[in-house]
Amino acid sequence: MKKTLALAAALAGTLAATTAYAFPDRPIQIIVPYSAGGGTDLSMRLLAESMQRHMDGATVIVRNQPGGGGAIGTSAAVHARADGYTVGAGAQGPLALLPHLGSADYTIDDVEFIGLVGRNLQVMIACKDAPFTDFDSFMAYAKDKAPQIGNSGAGGANHISTEAFAKAAGIKVESVPFGGSSEAMAACAGGHIQAMVASPAEALAQVNAGTVKPLFVEEDKRIDIFPDTPTAVEKGVDFTWSSWKGIIGPKGIPAEDLEILRAGVKAAVEDEEFQKKMKDMGEFIQYEDAAAYEKRARKDSDTAEAVIKDLGMYQMNKK
Repeated sequence: MKKTLALAAALAGTLAATTAYAFPDRPIQIIVPYSAGGGTDLSMRLLAESMQRHMDGATVIVRNQPGGGGAIGTSAAVHARADGYTVGAGAQGPLALLPHLGSADYTIDDVEFIGLVGRNLQVMIACKDAPFTDFDSFMAYAKDKAPQIGNSGAGGANHISTEAFAKAAGIKVESVPFGGSSEAMAACAGGHIQAMVASPAEALAQVNAGTVKPLFVEEDKRIDIFPDTPTAVEKGVDFTWSSWKGIIGPKGIPAEDLEILRAGVKAAVEDEEFQKKMKDMGEFIQYEDAAAYEKRARKDSDTAEAVIKDLGMYQMNKK
């Protein structure tokens, strides 16, 4: 009898262990908080394909849930059942900015960080006929007058980052909102504003055409695409900023399943085929583990909170 009970206990233990490591045994959904066809959507679809190559038996699908500037889909991911089968694309705006504007029903404390996938670098450019052509002349101009700097929308990442740079540099700027980066670039190339923040990919064509000039890069080191352009850091302004995206989930995912997800995202980002396709799209790939990803997000959230309060926009959308 004792032998039978011991065998049953051992079998039960084996079954329990098998069950614990069965994850995933049904499809994993990645909620993208933007419409299909955009940069985040396309990146997540490539990531889903790559995760399937590196997670045994996994089916990974993308579900678009746009609206609220990314708040609706991010909320769905953060408040999903914590079983590891629903995660989300965690982007800078919805995580680090929108909670401070009162546009979200979550905070960064509600987020389980899984892994960073990539970043979009930022460069400040001088527009056509601007009264400055490099970092030094830009700063000299800004001592007496507030340069007009275009952004992709009031309260958006480019707006907040420009105001954060001005605060760090001790200058004033006149922020000019547009209905997106393409509108701001058109105004910049037409000489209707004096400067704007853009991604290197957005700026490259106009820089090559000689219409605009890069002033400084918002990284801690120079970048390959503009090797002669200094960083703000090397010019003595302790400021870096980039937009980013990764994978997040709700708090409470079982530890073993969370580790499987984190390992799957890491392997997927490091996959050669994934990296080639992302580079072909002009994406800047950068994997960071959960701790580094969370540190980056919290730093930007703190910066954004201070700027949004300075601008009198804190919780302005709260109902």
